[in-house]
Amino acid sequence: MFDMATTALLRTILDEVCESVSDRETGARAHVASKILEAATRGEISPEGLKQVGRDALSHAPTMWR
Repeated sequence: MFDMATTALLRTILDEVCESVSDRETGARAHVASKILEAATRGEISPEGLKQVGRDALSHAPTMWR
């Protein structure tokens, strides 16, 4: 479990990475969130590192058209 500050950071990063993703694309957002959480669990806590993980995940996220 993460502390409140880390949880807020993760939420902010998810919102930044997914700012161009429709709220209706829940699969893509969930994929990105899970990858960010996995990285944080492994110890990645730098905002830039987490953003990069999120961007990489977004580029491989499932969409309705794939």
